[in-house]
Amino acid sequence: MFQRAEYQIIKSRLKEPRRFIQVVMGPRQVGKSTVVRQVLADSTLPYSMFTADAVPASDIRWISGIWESVRRKMKAEGASEHILVIDEVQKVNSWSEAVKKEWDADTFNGLNIKVVLLGSSRVMLDYGLADSLMGRFERIVMPHWSYPEMREAFGFSLEQYVYFGAYPGAAPLISDENRWLDYITGSIIEATINKDILQGTKIMKPALLRQSFELASAYSGMELPLTKMMGQLQDAGNVTTLADYLELLGEAGLVRTLSKYAVDGARKRNSVPKYQVYNNALKSIYCGKHFAEALDDLRLWGRLFESAIGAYIVNGAVAGRYKAYYWRDVKGKEVDYVLEKNGQLLAIEVKSNADDSNSGLGEFRKQFPNAKAIIVGDGGIKAEDFLQMKPEALF
Repeated sequence: MFQRAEYQIIKSRLKEPRRFIQVVMGPRQVGKSTVVRQVLADSTLPYSMFTADAVPASDIRWISGIWESVRRKMKAEGASEHILVIDEVQKVNSWSEAVKKEWDADTFNGLNIKVVLLGSSRVMLDYGLADSLMGRFERIVMPHWSYPEMREAFGFSLEQYVYFGAYPGAAPLISDENRWLDYITGSIIEATINKDILQGTKIMKPALLRQSFELASAYSGMELPLTKMMGQLQDAGNVTTLADYLELLGEAGLVRTLSKYAVDGARKRNSVPKYQVYNNALKSIYCGKHFAEALDDLRLWGRLFESAIGAYIVNGAVAGRYKAYYWRDVKGKEVDYVLEKNGQLLAIEVKSNADDSNSGLGEFRKQFPNAKAIIVGDGGIKAEDFLQMKPEALF
């Protein structure tokens, strides 16, 4: 079975002395439960794995109950240590307080129970971790699958990765595009919005949240002012509400906004946003064309290609410890993506055809002489090669 890179991280941390709760987090359908099960299957330590998926949200005693069952099991077996895994932990109200109580009790009593928490919603997990478990946990953030992973595990070509994206559960369905579309819509989008956002956050206008997601995904790789975005929505609210909803969609691993790069922080915050999906399947389902048709439409393919490169960039931002922006000057010259890390800048222009014009890169380097600049695609680094690099290594 294919193993993601996080397998080794989780495995090595569970071999260490009990020190921190390990929190494996990320968007839906990236293999969090699978990789933890792989680690457990290869471990010599006894373990117990529970899921809160069907547990009533109000049943806070459930966490204490399963924890106590593990303690009894350790005592009965005479075990000196045990791994406790709780999946979808964020679905239980006040879960972080319950976990803190049990973790601290084990620490006080010298019980060697190593804990792994899994959750689909970074929004809910981050709130709980910040509230109660500060100083007691380490995060392991699992991003969406990369092109090399999809190629190795499912035989994806670059073109299939650009169009169908990188959801492993959907990969076997791409020969039936209607079935693939239904899976992305139901098992990914609706599940994320309904279970990870609406269940844990007070949303005044759920219809606006969904419309915002659809429009932002369709515009992935492009800029659109929030005021103009509101004009295209049927259930428009105010700009602040729309911005808040886009922030939630980003935290849930669906689609985020990129600010225009500027030295002045206020200009960054007040700039026209550029939209970027985390997984290109979320853009393709709104492009209106099947795979073969999209390949023949050079303009559409160019947008899909740029969005796929952008998805790889934003997925790597957490592990790479860099920030991602775009850039445009008053004369309309632009750079597709600008990465910033420790004061260093990397400008990236994406080219999907023989057009080797890169005046935006030249203008950017005039204004920021110390910046590095690369082209991804025709006339520069091949997309296949770039998608196997770590962007942070290019600074």
